[in-house]
Amino acid sequence: MNVDLQHEEMFYQLALSYVPSIGTKTGRLLLEQYENATTIFKAPLKELKKSGISEIKAKGFKDAEVLKKAEDELNFVLKKDIQLIYPGNHYPERLANCADAPLLLYYKGNADLNAAKVVAIVGTRKNTDYGHQLCEELVEGLQPLENILIVSGMALGIDGVAHKKCVQLGMPTVGVLGHGLDRIYPHSHKELGNEMVENGGLLTEFPSGTLPDRNNFPMRNRVVAGMSDVTVVVESSISGGALITAHMASGYNREVAAYPGRVNDSRSAGCNELIRTNVAALISKPQDLIEMMNWDSERKPKAVQKQLFINFSPEEQQVVDLLQTRDSVHADELYHHTGLGSSILAATLLQLEMQNIIKALPGKYYRMY
Repeated sequence: MNVDLQHEEMFYQLALSYVPSIGTKTGRLLLEQYENATTIFKAPLKELKKSGISEIKAKGFKDAEVLKKAEDELNFVLKKDIQLIYPGNHYPERLANCADAPLLLYYKGNADLNAAKVVAIVGTRKNTDYGHQLCEELVEGLQPLENILIVSGMALGIDGVAHKKCVQLGMPTVGVLGHGLDRIYPHSHKELGNEMVENGGLLTEFPSGTLPDRNNFPMRNRVVAGMSDVTVVVESSISGGALITAHMASGYNREVAAYPGRVNDSRSAGCNELIRTNVAALISKPQDLIEMMNWDSERKPKAVQKQLFINFSPEEQQVVDLLQTRDSVHADELYHHTGLGSSILAATLLQLEMQNIIKALPGKYYRMY
C-alpha cells in the first residue's frame, strides 16, 4: 500500500472500520490492548488470535481488500480536507463516554466539538409556524452564552431551522449526517451545509459512498445525543425520530428538555409524552433551559482559604484536585481519572456535597463551590 508514515495511523484507523465483524466493542478492546491501530494491523496472526478473537476475524486484518478500501478512503479524505477523528485524536469527550460511540468519525469544519456547552436541537421534519418560531427564539436566546455549540441532524424541519438560524447569527453549528461526506442530504440543504463548514461543521461516522439509508439515521441520532450536554425537542410526533434521540440522550444520563404543545396537536404529541413520562423537563423559553443547565449562575471564587483548613481523605483530595483544574467535570471522567470504585466515588462525591465543597450539576457534572 502506498501510504506515507505521516498518514499511517489514519490509514490503519480507516482499515479497522472495514474489517468484517469487528464492531465498536471489539475495536475498543483491541485499541486498549495495542494502543493504536497501526500496531494491531502489524501484529502477527497468531498474536491477534491470542487477543480473544476468532481466526476468521483475525484474518480480516490481513485482508488485501480491507487495506485497499482504507487506502481509497484515505485518498478521498486527504483530497477533500476531511479530518479523521478517533480516540486520542480530537475525539468528542462527551461522546467518548458512551459505550456504543463510533470508533471513527469524519469531520469537515472548524467548530470545537468539545465546546463548554453543547446543545442538541431536534424535532419534526414537518414543523408548524409555532415550532419554527420556538426554534429560532431558542437559538437567539442561547447566543449570548460563551463557548456554545448547537448540534442537530441536518434534516428538513426543526433541524434545518436550528442550523439556518445559527448561520444567520454567526453561531457555530454542527450537522451530524446519516451518510458519507461526499454528499449532502437532503439536497436542498447543500448550500446550508457549505455555509456550516465555514463556521461550524459536518460530522459523520459513515465513509464516502454511504447513501442516506433509513437504517443510518438512528445511528446518527446517537451521535447527536452522545456529544451533547442537553437535547431539546422543539416539536415532534409520538413516533418521530426526535423521540429516539431524546430517549438515547436520557439513556446516556444527559439532560432532555421539550417544549409543550396543544394536547390535540399530533406534531406536539411526542413532546407532551416526553414531559408526561418525566423523560424531559418542560421549558417554555430559552431562559428555562439556561437555568436548568445552571449556565446563568456566575462562578463563585473558589474557597481556597477554606480548603486549607479541611483535612480531606485521600479519595476526597483526588476529586478536589481534579475539580480545581476545570469549570466542571463529568462523573465518568472522575471515575476514570481517580481510579476509585463506583461506590467509593459516589460516597466521596456525596460527602463533599454535604460539606458544600462541590456542587452537582445537571447531566452528572460536578464543580467546586
